[in-house]
Amino acid sequence: MLKKKTKKSKEENKIGKSLGRATVIGFFGGLIWSSTAMVCHLLNFASVGPELLFFPFHIGAWKSGIFGQFLAIAGLCLLSIPLALLYQFTLSKFKSIWIGIGYGLILWGLVFIVLQRWLPGLPSLIKIGWNTLTTTSCLFALYGLFIGYSIAYDIEEKPDLENYPKE
Repeated sequence: MLKKKTKKSKEENKIGKSLGRATVIGFFGGLIWSSTAMVCHLLNFASVGPELLFFPFHIGAWKSGIFGQFLAIAGLCLLSIPLALLYQFTLSKFKSIWIGIGYGLILWGLVFIVLQRWLPGLPSLIKIGWNTLTTTSCLFALYGLFIGYSIAYDIEEKPDLENYPKE
């Protein structure tokens, strides 16, 4: 009976640690890839940057400035946390990097196709331009790859340090 309880508590502890790690992975995934998107936007590879987050809101012209970009990056870091947890709960059992890339491309489709009508500053796919389409789809694919591979590594490859003898 005692072994079952300790095994169950270790299992719950491992799940709690895994959720915490997925939260950190999501935060840094949002930070890294939205910062990269800002650099791509500033170098004119894409006509939209992280300020895409603020397109549904009429909050002033400052959202397209550098302060708005950094505020959007912070918002995307927070938005990325539930996206990483969603990946962990739904897709982490699949053992392929293509699942992560597909996850990122599905998110791209969600933003640029499904949510396009609710993002008034986002041009339609026909008018947005090939540079923006290519750059943003690659960034979303890399974001999905980062989330998927990092969570898969955390689940499968990272050793459980509690099982090692303490010195």
